[in-house]
Amino acid sequence: MKIKVLYFARIKEAVNYSSEEVDLPESVTNITTLKQWLSLRGETWNRLFNGDQVVRAAINHTLVDNLASIQTGDEVAFFPPVTGG
Repeated sequence: MKIKVLYFARIKEAVNYSSEEVDLPESVTNITTLKQWLSLRGETWNRLFNGDQVVRAAINHTLVDNLASIQTGDEVAFFPPVTGG
């Protein structure tokens, strides 16, 4: 399944790019399993996506929880929590 992944704010800075097209294995079906798969890419990725830090997700511009399903062609965005003032 091919999707587009976007990274914002400190996540973008840590991975050193803002977007990528990925071909996911069949085991990746939702945000939780996508984060787990990304965390296997190396130390920086593990630090961001292993669950120790809060990382929000959106699918096709809609904020979702970690159980949201991913479909072929989706655009998944990851960003840190945002606070206002």
